[in-house]
Amino acid sequence: MGTHERDGEDRGRGGVPSGGGLTTGEVARRLGVAPTTVRTWDRRYGLGPDAHTGGRHRRWTATDVARLERMCALTATGIPPAEAARTVLGEATQEAGAVALTAPAERTARASPDAPAQTPARRPSDPPAPLPSAPARSRAGSGLRLGDVRQECKGIARAALRLDAAALDELLRAAIVEHGLVAAWTEVIMPTLQAVGRKWESSGEKYVEVEHFLSWHVSGALRRGAPPSAADRPGATIVLACVPGENHTLPLEVLAAALAERGLPVRMFGGALPVESLVTAVRRTGPAAVALWAQSRTTASRPLAQHVAAMEWGVRGARRKPVVLTIGPGWSGRTVTGLPRPTGLAEAVAVLESVVSR
Repeated sequence: MGTHERDGEDRGRGGVPSGGGLTTGEVARRLGVAPTTVRTWDRRYGLGPDAHTGGRHRRWTATDVARLERMCALTATGIPPAEAARTVLGEATQEAGAVALTAPAERTARASPDAPAQTPARRPSDPPAPLPSAPARSRAGSGLRLGDVRQECKGIARAALRLDAAALDELLRAAIVEHGLVAAWTEVIMPTLQAVGRKWESSGEKYVEVEHFLSWHVSGALRRGAPPSAADRPGATIVLACVPGENHTLPLEVLAAALAERGLPVRMFGGALPVESLVTAVRRTGPAAVALWAQSRTTASRPLAQHVAAMEWGVRGARRKPVVLTIGPGWSGRTVTGLPRPTGLAEAVAVLESVVSR
């Protein structure tokens, strides 16, 4: 019998171990909140485990976790935590009353914290249920359509919708530590940002504060997680800048952090760098490569990219030029002949590493 088969036998509803339940940290990860939030809800509102299993660590059953999931859903809609907790506890009392009317054998099974709860049959092809009683799609409390992306996306979305800064910072840090910066951005952070953006576009800018809040905290997580800037090496510096008129800097910040992880010297100039300043920065640094980000086709400028690519420096007979990368959706359909146009973060990092290593 394989390991996965044994694990499946040891777990009840929602993947909660049938032997003793989940730890507070495991519950927090499943719900997408900080462990301190779970402890606060326990201490302040009485939403702790119904039973104790002995020892100093508390264990949460599937029923306990389902109650916290309901708390997350209510607070995500803007209901104050105290009011949400009263609602959750009231619903639990009503359910307990219903249990009292069931047959003795059924009542005993449902009351036991170790008894697996009854759930609808699942097909082998179905994705694993991320939360004990979650439906097939995300219940981030707002209707965000996150599809089948990682569970971390749903947790980050919930924290952003609640404007919970502490939980959001912790979840972003954990995603970067667990998956690495490139995978965390590609598979966790970017899908969440896109989902929030779609929600904003479809709701008449109702969620614009959530998008700004999430972007700001992602930027902070990148700065905190990136190593110190690498020292300059002749002919190895990489210049990153948005084209004039372009202020969307977050993708460039991710690229800068990914390059810093690899010990490459990066000079980041951020948003809307004027043409004259870009040219001056290139001449002063003598970079191996220049990456120009454009979010919109109205800001992507072929003449600018060609001008930077034609710049030369160094002594006669040993003149050098930078490799210019056109990155971002703004360059779609505006390809500049001879200039690389990577389509994703991993590809951009690979191209720049290759350029520097020549």
